[in-house]
Amino acid sequence: MNGLLVVDKPGGMTSHDVVNRLRRIAGEHSIGHLGTLDPMATGVLPLLIGKYTRLAQYFLAAEKSYTGSIRFGFATDTYDAEGESLGPDLWPEFCGRITLEVVRKSAERFHGETLQMPPPFSAKKIGGKPAYKLAREGKSPELRAAKVRIDCFAVTAMEGADASFRMTISSGGYVRSVAHELGQALGCGAHLAALRRIRAGVFTIEQAHTLEELGPLAGQVEALESLCVHPRSLLIEMPAVTADAQALGKLRNGAQANLADFSEARLVKVFAGQRELVGIAKRVAGTLFQPVVVFSAQ
Repeated sequence: MNGLLVVDKPGGMTSHDVVNRLRRIAGEHSIGHLGTLDPMATGVLPLLIGKYTRLAQYFLAAEKSYTGSIRFGFATDTYDAEGESLGPDLWPEFCGRITLEVVRKSAERFHGETLQMPPPFSAKKIGGKPAYKLAREGKSPELRAAKVRIDCFAVTAMEGADASFRMTISSGGYVRSVAHELGQALGCGAHLAALRRIRAGVFTIEQAHTLEELGPLAGQVEALESLCVHPRSLLIEMPAVTADAQALGKLRNGAQANLADFSEARLVKVFAGQRELVGIAKRVAGTLFQPVVVFSAQ
């Protein structure tokens, strides 16, 4: 099986758990995801399957959009609901002071470009070792603040100690860290209570399929491939070119070929027909292209 399938990841599973489940459903070992989701989180998880895993290098780091809720009153060591509390619940003391308007006002400071400290329990590598492994060993990872951009942080409602929100954040940004820092700013502590990714780059929750939906299709390659994103919709920054038999023969053998492309793009997607993606080719000069990724004929 080959394609890009957008899965609606359920809570309680790691992204790798989802990959393993899809391996069994699709009967395909070569599967990789485009951006980890924490076990607690749900939502958009794009998966490259089969020969399409070779396209991973061309998917640029993309911003992501989320909905979720923040619980005020105490922080946790993981910055989310799965961690250990770092102190008593202060919400009874602060409930009269922290209103929707107060939270919205405090959230304004997070808009735009900012330096963000990753959570100690994160996949950031410290000397080649993930920070969360060091944290679990009782060590304090020496994390560095990273530049992130938040284009949207809208607090939409407040019910008791929980505030609902929408957020769009650049690749590498942690929503957990925003929740933690917001709690610090308000003086009562806070953690991320729930998180759902509704968009990852161009892939949206409307395109996503649940594991319950996919499970009954185990072994049905054509049915599963029909649920994948149309190949011509992938890597939209690259023009799609339909090659003739002569050009396809040359490209598949690693030779240069002329393609009917009139753009100025450096890279193009090469197709045999409407859906069969043959590979990626790099412009040498004019309409002469050199193959850089070639898939075997179907």
